[in-house]
Amino acid sequence: MSGVGGITTARRDTAAGDIPVDTPRLPAREAAESELSKPMYHENDPNFLQRALNQFWDWVAGVFDAAAGAAPGGPAGLAVLVVIVIGLAAALWWRLGTPQRSSRSADALFDSDGPRSAAQHRAAAETHAAALRWTEAVQERMRAIVRSLEERALLDPRPGRTADEAAAEAGRTLPEHTTRLRDAARSFDDVTYGGRTADQPTYLSLRALDLELDEAKPLRPGTSRGATG
Repeated sequence: MSGVGGITTARRDTAAGDIPVDTPRLPAREAAESELSKPMYHENDPNFLQRALNQFWDWVAGVFDAAAGAAPGGPAGLAVLVVIVIGLAAALWWRLGTPQRSSRSADALFDSDGPRSAAQHRAAAETHAAALRWTEAVQERMRAIVRSLEERALLDPRPGRTADEAAAEAGRTLPEHTTRLRDAARSFDDVTYGGRTADQPTYLSLRALDLELDEAKPLRPGTSRGATG
């Protein structure tokens, strides 16, 4: 009797408490998400900025990996291509200078502190040259050239005239100096708008041109270039 009774009791206990509970999947997942959403599980998580940076660097790494796979030679070939591109960009910057200003002031060639004579510009140029300030010396010597031509009535005084315009207009009156006038204007533009630094040879070239122009005879109206004497 005791054996049979024990078996009966065991079966009853198994039926009452030992049958596995089969919890539906959706409620279980919701319960897990609710539990994991508690702040105690996210105290060491990266903040929004860190997550954004991580995603950005992952994207950069993916782009680099894709480029390395497409470039000849893999990562080493990609590195060589990058070096070549940087070298070409540096060469273009050195050749062309920094981009010129999109709009120049109304007084592009001369300063806006009032008109000065050619002699005053020459004196300022020599002062800068003596102090080895070749950029400022070149600027003042170019202004002296244009102002001298205006004083001799070879150029009409015109506010806002650029160095290129002055060189082109003066070249029609002094055709033998057209090329050197154009070079002088380019040197002025390079140091004034192109971010370059002038040197002594550039200044001496403009100084020699200024002295030659001061003695040059203009082309008379109606005279051909071959009969300037």
